[in-house]
Amino acid sequence: MKTIKRLSALAMTGSLVLLLSGCVQTDKSGKPYGWYYDLFGKTGENVMNFIAKFVGGYGWALIVLTVLVRLVLLPLMVNQMRKSTTQQEKMNLIKPQLKELQKRQKAAKTPEEQAATSQAMMSLYRDNGISMTGGIGCLPFLIQLPVFAALYEAIRFSPELSKTVFFGIKLGDKNIALALLSFVAYIIQALLSRQGLPKEQQKQMQAMLFLSPIFILVIAFQAPAGLGIYFFIGGIFACIQTLIINLYRPKIRQEVAEQAKQNPPKQINFDELPNPDADQSADQAKPASTTKTENKNRNRNAGKQNRK
Repeated sequence: MKTIKRLSALAMTGSLVLLLSGCVQTDKSGKPYGWYYDLFGKTGENVMNFIAKFVGGYGWALIVLTVLVRLVLLPLMVNQMRKSTTQQEKMNLIKPQLKELQKRQKAAKTPEEQAATSQAMMSLYRDNGISMTGGIGCLPFLIQLPVFAALYEAIRFSPELSKTVFFGIKLGDKNIALALLSFVAYIIQALLSRQGLPKEQQKQMQAMLFLSPIFILVIAFQAPAGLGIYFFIGGIFACIQTLIINLYRPKIRQEVAEQAKQNPPKQINFDELPNPDADQSADQAKPASTTKTENKNRNRNAGKQNRK
């Protein structure tokens, strides 16, 4: 669920930027104008010009801007990852009940049985303070959206930015190496996020492991190299955030365990829920009892006939 939500946020970010980039109008000479360019393109260019004066070039300015944005977001993102880790630990406490509910939901034969099981599952999450989304929100991605849009338009329309060469990389051109480095950085982050988790939970995350890095790869491959730098540095920071959470994971696990001792997980009364397996067993037993009754009736009828 967490990876799906993150992937949805990434898709939304990329789609919005590409959609809004069509709002930039250009005259016959190709010079941009319009509210969108004034708001994002010019602002991004001015910020980059300001930083470049102090760091000696647009390439370093991109790195400094990325670091500043990530430092601002670091407490928020670490807090969200901490909440997500807490949710994962709470999920382990209700796992036996959740498995039984999932089993009954899968075996449900009627819409009423499915609805009752789904309602019980929602109650189990709610009563134990567990979020269906895993504690991950879209706020960090939404905060980065204006920065992403400003960099995209500034690099796209600023001759100075687009033609700048940084360590042999032209910022305005696509660069496969940066796209691959961004992909590797987010793969490492995904692998780090699995550390300290139970093996069963790691297997569940296995299928979703590459989705977010692949999406980053697709965007970075299509975007200018300047945005590739932004993604790559962002990936390094994502790894740092995950390492911080991994250091805190034992403490978080201990806190959740202590809370569970004081307030044990709420239990579902399974007797009040339909049990398709029990119904199926009853249905299978019914023909056997019916057969015995029929045999007894036949024996009685045969005895009556013999007496006659």
